[in-house]
Amino acid sequence: MRLSVKGLGLAAGIIWAGGILCVGLVNLWAPPYGAGFLAAISSIYPGFHNSRHFLDVLVGTGYGLVDGGIGGWIFAWLYNCFAGKTVAS
Repeated sequence: MRLSVKGLGLAAGIIWAGGILCVGLVNLWAPPYGAGFLAAISSIYPGFHNSRHFLDVLVGTGYGLVDGGIGGWIFAWLYNCFAGKTVAS
């Protein structure tokens, strides 16, 4: 069985960006929530700062979409390389 490289890339990007968006929005409402997670993310993504501004949440979400998409694409591509061709039963 082979994976859809484009499909997994898109799904992984949406899931990772959605996670960052959700944690960022809850952090705007309740500041202690996810502060450590957002600090870790801000140390990885240049331009994203854990400053509790809505624009920063959107920047982090954009980075998450691209980063998750690339990660999912690479994962699916590697899986397909190692899985090889399947034999029909």
